[in-house]
Amino acid sequence: MSAPTMSGLSAAVTALASLMARFPDLPAVDVHVSTIFPDQLELSAHNDLAAFEAWREALDITPGAVVHKVQSRGTTRVLDAHAVFTGARLRLVGYSVIPAPVAGLEVAS
Repeated sequence: MSAPTMSGLSAAVTALASLMARFPDLPAVDVHVSTIFPDQLELSAHNDLAAFEAWREALDITPGAVVHKVQSRGTTRVLDAHAVFTGARLRLVGYSVIPAPVAGLEVAS
């Protein structure tokens, strides 16, 4: 197996350039391109689920396609969605802190 080259990342980088041109006013998110998944572009919003939601809507990902998970011993909410954009696989991830319950407060039933 040969070593990955920069040209192998072209689908993900092209998708990123297209997203920037098409949605210049959307919130900035972290961007990840990897030789492990060379045809995938990952966008992640940290502590800003509104940014995740803006990108989800712009990419026309249905709410039902979003997977909700909890990690870090129940302290972090993770929203995960996938799409295809300009020939690249796109992963959209949102992370948010789950507030700790306040002692002494009861939940109404």
